[in-house]
Amino acid sequence: MAKNTSSSAFRKIDVDQYNEDNFKEDETDSSSQLGPDENEITKLLANGKNVEALKIVLENAPLSSQSQQVKDNALSLILRVILSIKSMQINTAVETLAEQDLLDTLMKYIYRGFEIPSEGSSGQLLQWHEKVFARGGIGCINRVLSDTNRA
Repeated sequence: MAKNTSSSAFRKIDVDQYNEDNFKEDETDSSSQLGPDENEITKLLANGKNVEALKIVLENAPLSSQSQQVKDNALSLILRVILSIKSMQINTAVETLAEQDLLDTLMKYIYRGFEIPSEGSSGQLLQWHEKVFARGGIGCINRVLSDTNRA
């Protein structure tokens, strides 16, 4: 026979806590929200150390920052670094990025650069996309498109 189903204990569970609209982002450390140091990157670019500047910019990318101004400043700085690297040096620059996280971050900024094209940047960004895709594979694109931390 069936058990007694007149119990109402299940009604005390708050199902609204599982609603997607009530989701809150974890608080992040405010020290990592500053982004890359523009003066340091400018010095490296002036000395011709473009690949080193790229690595530093990507390591200090403010992906978890809540401030859109900080993200926009980092985007303009990263695009300046990316566009300063000559087409023949792109492959070596991508090869120096040993960590998968750096490749993913670079791909995020490439896609973000496509959103706001400038004179001659789209062609160079396509070259960057080709090289990063060759190194990171389809997984790199999947991680970028599914990540909640936007560039």
